[in-house]
Amino acid sequence: MEPIIVDVGKGTVVLEAGGVLHLVWKPGTKLDASDVHAAIATINEVAAGAECPMLIDITNTEAVSRQAKSAFSTKCAASRIALLGSSPVNRIIANFAMSRRTLPCPTRFFTSRTEALQWLFSSPGAANDVP
Repeated sequence: MEPIIVDVGKGTVVLEAGGVLHLVWKPGTKLDASDVHAAIATINEVAAGAECPMLIDITNTEAVSRQAKSAFSTKCAASRIALLGSSPVNRIIANFAMSRRTLPCPTRFFTSRTEALQWLFSSPGAANDVP
């Protein structure tokens, strides 16, 4: 499947082989609520009614607004979410996004794509899930 551009143009979503939704934000992205809602709409469209594990690449994400953080509590087609980053700044962004108590599904931060995918396909309720 070819990547679909999120309405606001700051990212792309693709359903990869194995049924993983993959959201990649463009370099220098500063997320606000409208970006998150546009991404959720695209994710739901790509998933076509199914629930799938999702990998979100935040390597290029520069900042997340408080309004965007609140938007992360919106349920989408993701059954689990692995946030993939490569720097201490990415970890801070992920921790900020995950600090919401009402995340719609288990969510975790990784610096390894391989480990992220292993966790996405592990049993629900596995250690280190953040509901």
